[in-house]
Amino acid sequence: MDASVLSGWENFYVIVGSSAGGLTGLTFVVIALIRDVSKVSPTGVGAFVTPTIVHFGGVLAMAAFMSIPHQHLATLSAGFAVAGVAGLIYTGSIVRGMRAQAPSYMPVWEDWLFNAIVPGLVYAGLVLLARLLWRYTEQSLFAVAGMSLIMLFVGIHNAWDIAVWMTTRSAPPKG
Repeated sequence: MDASVLSGWENFYVIVGSSAGGLTGLTFVVIALIRDVSKVSPTGVGAFVTPTIVHFGGVLAMAAFMSIPHQHLATLSAGFAVAGVAGLIYTGSIVRGMRAQAPSYMPVWEDWLFNAIVPGLVYAGLVLLARLLWRYTEQSLFAVAGMSLIMLFVGIHNAWDIAVWMTTRSAPPKG
């Protein structure tokens, strides 16, 4: 692959990767600061908090991967396929974790949309783009960039949702 195909993407992935890294750290700080406000079940953490960190980490990893010099179509395609398949498997574990919340919490449509449906579609899209990259290189790179942004915004939405839920939830009675 001609090195010029990825040459225009450096700044984009520096910005997206830095944002994902910074937001990951900020999510840790928010969770640590409000941990005493209300006790959260371990299954709730696994179903909602951990996936947010994993999605931010995925965006950061994709930014790092796309910044590796001298990429070829084969390495890009393999990377997209591995990330997509791993993401789909992880999305399956998120779905299982969300279902395990009942009866203490019943996930609403927004929970399903931002924790399972959109991430699952993005990860499936990466698998598809691993194949399309060979024929539609430039369009596929734009699609991967768009998916990276979608996952960054999913992570922002979910981190905000977690912070709001944790700070507005009434603490269980002591005693």
